[in-house]
Amino acid sequence: MKTQYDVVIVGGAVIGSAVAYFLKANPDFRGSVLVVERDPTYRFASTSLSSSSIRVQFSNPINVRISQFGSAFIKDFAGRMQVAGDAPPDLNFHQGGYLFLANTAEQEQTLRENHAVQIACGADVVLWDQEDLARAFPHLRVDDIRLASYGRSGEGWFSNTGLMNGFKAKARELGADYLTDEVVAIGRSGNSVTSVTLKSGAVIGAGTVVNASGPRAALTARMAGLDVPVEPRKRTLFVFDCAKTPEGSATVNGGRLPLMIDPSGVFCRPEGRYFLSGAAPVDDPAVDWDDFEPRYDEFENAVWPMLAERSANFEAIKVVNQWAGHYDFNALDHNLIVGRHPEVTNFLFANGFSGHGLQQGPAAGRGVSELITYGGYRTLDLTEVGYERIVENRPFLEKAVI
Repeated sequence: MKTQYDVVIVGGAVIGSAVAYFLKANPDFRGSVLVVERDPTYRFASTSLSSSSIRVQFSNPINVRISQFGSAFIKDFAGRMQVAGDAPPDLNFHQGGYLFLANTAEQEQTLRENHAVQIACGADVVLWDQEDLARAFPHLRVDDIRLASYGRSGEGWFSNTGLMNGFKAKARELGADYLTDEVVAIGRSGNSVTSVTLKSGAVIGAGTVVNASGPRAALTARMAGLDVPVEPRKRTLFVFDCAKTPEGSATVNGGRLPLMIDPSGVFCRPEGRYFLSGAAPVDDPAVDWDDFEPRYDEFENAVWPMLAERSANFEAIKVVNQWAGHYDFNALDHNLIVGRHPEVTNFLFANGFSGHGLQQGPAAGRGVSELITYGGYRTLDLTEVGYERIVENRPFLEKAVI
């Protein structure tokens, strides 16, 4: 193992591996890259425990464009990530779309405003009235619905670990080094970080440090004497079987059902022969970094009652699996933080994705690599989601947060 790297990335899940890949795939970058990952099984990584979905239905143009790039990248993933001697990686991308439902005047207005932004960005999203909705998805009870927003293409769900492992395998083939260890300290001289100290005792010199440590981002930042308002928030997901499945009953998209977001905030989507569901908890405190105990009562208290009201097909369902994962939750505005620290300029953030890390990983990885390689963005300008807004306590507005 070398003792000096041009770039050291703290965290090797989807964000860290995306940064490593985009750096090493760029012929203009000729430096060395080390990715330090504390748990190579990724058992408790936010990547591994997520619902693995992507949507373009956001209210801010930057988030729409980030996901448009992510969708295109996922579609072309097998070709981009082909590693010599291995089969092309298949992310099994199901373009089932997202379906947002509104049953209040305020929610309806939000969907209309969001739709205008999405259409201006070229997104394939349509607004439906109650009659349109009932025709497309006849299993739904829609008497209370004022408006629906449906993504006809570019949205759906895919393999979370496939995305992460594809980035990792290709980055390694291109020359990035991966090390199983834990960063326990970051050396700093004035306004520059200079090294990382590992739990094993090794000290690695670093020209640039990238914080890609997910829910532990604040711990990593503090090692450099910096702050970032990211904390672990628990999200419990439930897989359930359905006595009479509505999958196949849609009159659009070959009968496939979308990922539906009920006005209550409960979501549900097909997962093979089953369904995957969950809801943001009413009480949502920061949790311990090692607390992954599911909140079992959320299904009985929130998820099932709302689904049963929305569809007769969901009255008779049975949980077959559940787990809890962590959002790397940005407590300021629930949106990604990507960019340099304004003073310690060789310390870069790729944090705070708040449940959107998989879909935003390709654009974030590319953006961070451009900052390192060129000193600025060359493709999508991510300045609006930079760290400066954290210093200024200036939230980035995004109304379509799930």
